[in-house]
Amino acid sequence: MREIEVQAQRSVLRTKRIEERTKQIEKETEQIRCENARMRHLISCVDQLCFLPESNSIPPTPTKPDFKLSSP
Repeated sequence: MREIEVQAQRSVLRTKRIEERTKQIEKETEQIRCENARMRHLISCVDQLCFLPESNSIPPTPTKPDFKLSSP
């Protein structure tokens, strides 16, 4: 009977360790998700600031001014 109690206690301790490790892994996973979201945001900002879309890479065509320049 004593051996069964010892095995039961060991089983309870193993279960507690597994639960604690699972909580730690879940916490680390959430931290990694947040870091990945920040990295994606930073990459997006860099792309917007450093790389113009192809439609903006062609200089705009000059337009005629709405007013006449006065001649001297």
